[in-house]
Amino acid sequence: MPLLLSEHPERDRPRERFWAVGPAALTAQELLAILLGTGCAGRDALAVAGDLLARVEGSLRRLVGRPGAELARVPGVGRAKAARLLAALELGRRVAAEAEPAPERIAGPADVHRFYAPRLRDLAVEEFHVLALGSQSQVLADLLITRGILNSSLVHPREVFRGAIAEAAAGIIVVHNHPSGDPTPSADDRAVTRQLVDAGRLLDVPVYDHVIVGGAHYVSFAEAGLL
Repeated sequence: MPLLLSEHPERDRPRERFWAVGPAALTAQELLAILLGTGCAGRDALAVAGDLLARVEGSLRRLVGRPGAELARVPGVGRAKAARLLAALELGRRVAAEAEPAPERIAGPADVHRFYAPRLRDLAVEEFHVLALGSQSQVLADLLITRGILNSSLVHPREVFRGAIAEAAAGIIVVHNHPSGDPTPSADDRAVTRQLVDAGRLLDVPVYDHVIVGGAHYVSFAEAGLL
């Protein structure tokens, strides 16, 4: 039988190790155990943390993409602990996003991906953003338009261009993510892009590109000749 947390020498328990050697020295399992706080009958927090990691093959990025309801069903977790775990992982995602400031100017789709990937690549739902650009391709604003499944009925040109016009944008780049990790454009992606390009011509606010983020990869409509 594995030892319960209370049966480990005090110096080997996650909280004590946290203060003795610092968080960077702890394993992901130990850090998760600290967040969980307690386990369940016959299983301590360290064992429950191990179960969570086993379900996602040891990947914290996969863990953050799992629905809260699924995590809550893991024995020893429940809704309150699942919320605590996902809140901590979301804070980590936001820290990573802050660490990559918006570039002063957009030279190409790689700049767009570098800016958006830390925020979008691990989301469980799609987000659709507009990057409003000035006449020298300088970044004026990042505008979140919608969250959810991308289709032409949800991403209306009125909502896309309203903020861009308010920012006096010379043009825009639209960006969204594929939670599957595959950035290949879908039929809806292509339809939305055609609709926005046509609207941009009428409004004299051109759509320079549509960049789809999928994990560590991206597809640029401009690079692929799809605009």
